[in-house]
Amino acid sequence: MRFIPTTKEGEAYGDITSRFLNPGEFFFCESNCQIHTLLGSCISITLWHPTLQIGGMCHFVLPGRRALNSVIHNGSKELDGRYSDGAMALFERAATKRRTNLNEYEAKIFGGSNMLTSSTLKEDELIGTKNTEAALKHLTERNISLLVAHVGETGHRRIAFDVETGDVWVKHEPLQKNIF
Repeated sequence: MRFIPTTKEGEAYGDITSRFLNPGEFFFCESNCQIHTLLGSCISITLWHPTLQIGGMCHFVLPGRRALNSVIHNGSKELDGRYSDGAMALFERAATKRRTNLNEYEAKIFGGSNMLTSSTLKEDELIGTKNTEAALKHLTERNISLLVAHVGETGHRRIAFDVETGDVWVKHEPLQKNIF
């Protein structure tokens, strides 16, 4: 795979579009596209349609919230991709627009790290763990096949999703423990 420089706007380099996702963002595209992001406790889900070679990625920050998962922006309601359920609603909208069903896609999830080297929190209290559980719950509820889960541990991950092949490359950098 040739890595393409990324931009937030989805800039084209030759015939390949490259897009970098910040927290709370979502992007869905055709096969000539690469989507990149950097994760800590956040989660990215990639969904890929193996027949049509289309797909997308979300970068959600929190597992959910009690209130309706949309915000008012310029007088209209928009889904909020910062939360797991808002991100899944964005996937549903993109699949419907392309006349596909979510259960036709293959999923991979990444992130959910513990970003604290010393914490008194139990594993199930960590935001990364809660984010991972939310992602798994949403995929199970929608009958989406999960092929890969590179989640947990500590540190950050840099990921790159090639929509043409469905491949995702991961570079994981664990946190260094303090010796003091």
